[in-house]
Amino acid sequence: MNISSNWKEIKGNTNQVYDFASDLTNMGGLMPEQVVNWQAEKDKCSFTVKGMTSLSLRIEEQIPGKRLRLVPDGKSPFDFELLLHLREKTTASCEAMVEVSAELNPMLAMMAKRPLQNLVDIIVEKLSQKTF
Repeated sequence: MNISSNWKEIKGNTNQVYDFASDLTNMGGLMPEQVVNWQAEKDKCSFTVKGMTSLSLRIEEQIPGKRLRLVPDGKSPFDFELLLHLREKTTASCEAMVEVSAELNPMLAMMAKRPLQNLVDIIVEKLSQKTF
């Protein structure tokens, strides 16, 4: 199952936004209210989704100014990845899109679709409200 946000304009160039996002200690403020117990180092984070599960993520792939890929770190209830895509718009702005790709059985996919869509939409919306 793939879920993605719309592309959203960010006030900052791709390198500024990438530098911010690639330090996971900055990402806690971009999470929806259902994400609690956020703990992070530069390249790893862990958190709890209220009423669902606890997760740990690590940066698996980095393409500076273009893409950041996070995958589960350790045990996870399902396989998934979270990607942040960036593309240049002007020298002072860029666009971002957040995507989640998850391996879910049909029943879990039905239950997870709305919360995952909410997650990607909130992350990109909060990112668009920042000025770099």
